[in-house]
Amino acid sequence: MDYEAYFAGELESVREEGRYRVFTDIKRHRGRFPHATRFVGDETQAVTVWCSNDYLGMGQHPAVIEAMHATLDECGAGAGGTRNISGTNHYHVELEEELADLHGKESALLFTSGYVSNWAGLGTLASRIPGCVVFSDALNHASMIEGIRHSRAPYKIWNHNDVEDLDRKLSDFGQDVPKLVAFESVYSMDGDIAPIAEILDVCEKHGAMTYIDEVHAVGLYGERGGGIAEREGLMDRIDVIEGTLGKAFGVMGGYIAASRNLVDFVRSFASGFIFSTALPPAVAAGAAASIRHLKASSHERDLQKERVEQVRRKLDMIGIPHLANPSHIIPVMVGDAHKCKRISDWLMDNHGIYVQPINYPTVPVGTERLRLTPSPVHNDGDIDRLIDALSEIWSQCELARMASAA
Repeated sequence: MDYEAYFAGELESVREEGRYRVFTDIKRHRGRFPHATRFVGDETQAVTVWCSNDYLGMGQHPAVIEAMHATLDECGAGAGGTRNISGTNHYHVELEEELADLHGKESALLFTSGYVSNWAGLGTLASRIPGCVVFSDALNHASMIEGIRHSRAPYKIWNHNDVEDLDRKLSDFGQDVPKLVAFESVYSMDGDIAPIAEILDVCEKHGAMTYIDEVHAVGLYGERGGGIAEREGLMDRIDVIEGTLGKAFGVMGGYIAASRNLVDFVRSFASGFIFSTALPPAVAAGAAASIRHLKASSHERDLQKERVEQVRRKLDMIGIPHLANPSHIIPVMVGDAHKCKRISDWLMDNHGIYVQPINYPTVPVGTERLRLTPSPVHNDGDIDRLIDALSEIWSQCELARMASAA
């Protein structure tokens, strides 16, 4: 087999479909983000980032930076090993205590990323609970899907946020069958929010464990940033809460929070935890500082809500289509991979506005979009420049469409 020819052919197919992914080389500026510098060969360009998952700008918050600097000087760079073999630093222990407290759980466990925490958490529970059947929301994240598949447990996919469909599928199994229901709180591409209370009612009716992914909600919702489940007073009814440190908390890593026994069970059996080098202590210290700050401060959350509403209102004023949802995520709908990429490139090249095109397989073909994430660090001028640029390119696209139709 000509392996290189095969690779080249597959890549060319992706390019022809308009979904070849090009990484944008940027350097974020602490204290000035969302402003950054883009590198294109030997040239640079000033850009404003509108697609970051650093939702609250905590990646540049002084408390986070200071904690990381101090810990780097105190402990050095890496953890030095897996958690079991010399790699458990006191800052990991402190961070897990902060996370357990954030979610009102007995214990928490750190992983190197949110992807790994889902893959290892779901994969371990589903594979080691005898006879377990998993019920997965149709729009669950790839990390959840991979964890479920890796477990080799039987699974059923229930229609997205459809509590009646979940009830029907659970009804096919008796009370004596172990069941695990996995879903998200905020879905990252459409920005919709799960009917958590209704899901929990159905799960309790059928004796099912519950596993919620709050990665796009922690830090952002709830009185202390515990997520949608905290906001709605439901954390105590959920068996496993999974989250990330790489989005609203501004650093990196993933975690689960649950009962002491469940966490210890995953700690003892999850290969993705056992055989991974621990997070650097400075990262753990920065994440803990971010969590502590957001537990006490609602300023960032309040300002973000204002910015999101401001952008939505202005998009409506100029007639640009975006999915209405109750979250902080604004999907501007384009519906074509090539067009989505052209708009994204035009915004960057002509206005220094960085919005990554979202194409298949992240979203279904025909639902390609620009995913805007307004944050507290975007100011009025940033928003006005974004809206003016979108208005200009949308007008050009509409004129081109009318010309081709004629």
